[in-house]
Amino acid sequence: MGFMPPAAPGTTQTGEVEQRLAPPPAPRQRFTGAAVLGEAIPQIFVISWALMVILPMVWVLLSSFKNNREIFASPFALPREWQFSTYADAWATANIGTFFINTIIVVSCGVLLTLLLSSMAAYVLARYEFPGSRLVYYLFLVGMTFPLFLAIVPLVKVTQNLGLQQSFLGLIIVYVAFSLPFSIFFLTAFFASLPKELAESAFIDGAGHFRTFFQIMLPMAKPGLISIGVFNFLGQWNQYLLPLVLNPSKDEQNSNFLLTQGLADLALRTRYESSATSVAEMFAGLVIAMIPVLAVYIVFQRRVEEGLTAGALK
Repeated sequence: MGFMPPAAPGTTQTGEVEQRLAPPPAPRQRFTGAAVLGEAIPQIFVISWALMVILPMVWVLLSSFKNNREIFASPFALPREWQFSTYADAWATANIGTFFINTIIVVSCGVLLTLLLSSMAAYVLARYEFPGSRLVYYLFLVGMTFPLFLAIVPLVKVTQNLGLQQSFLGLIIVYVAFSLPFSIFFLTAFFASLPKELAESAFIDGAGHFRTFFQIMLPMAKPGLISIGVFNFLGQWNQYLLPLVLNPSKDEQNSNFLLTQGLADLALRTRYESSATSVAEMFAGLVIAMIPVLAVYIVFQRRVEEGLTAGALK
């Protein structure tokens, strides 16, 4: 054992060892202007985008509680007197209630039928190999690239020949037809990620194809169904071009109009003049049209995120 020299006055050998073994101090972070700017740009972009979306919605909401004179005199001020009766007038007088119910009927049937047909087709394409299966899958993908406006004239001719123009059934069928390609594309990947052992076990226990699909595989695909259902609801609820050309007015009250048609017609009739039909009723109709969209997104936001994450991870 070697000789260790004595420690200097005021120090100890243990302290010297601890100082040698101690990790070096972490370097101080230097915040340069470029780093701060790089962190601030995304936040500025998000805040700007949020203001661009929120401020018009707030303005529409406040305007729906005003009268015509106040809207044109002070469009950006708070209402002097909150006119809650505007919503009742819009619902009854401006036929917003009729348009709302018509839209609920068409969109609900369209979304449910889309989920049923797309889930069945996606399950078959994901689980079964048959001659032409890939061709069918690619044909659905081609449907995603087909522009809607190119099909307007053929759709009008077909619906007229089938007697489906100016009918909710015709709109539902067309909505489903244009919603199927993306729905099948999304759900095919989701069904392909589910474990095959459960279906094989069901077949061994004597279950048929329909029972296996509806009782075992379809409940497992619930996150994907919710995600695609929300997407289809938003797309069909905000659809304007198809109702415009396939669902023209039947009478003077436009009793067969959907909500987008009714709001566009109300906006044209008001012409944004104080002497025309109440502009506040138009704003109230816009708020009524936004409520279901916001409600569906708020209620199913987490489910949509879970469905997208589950499909990506699996």
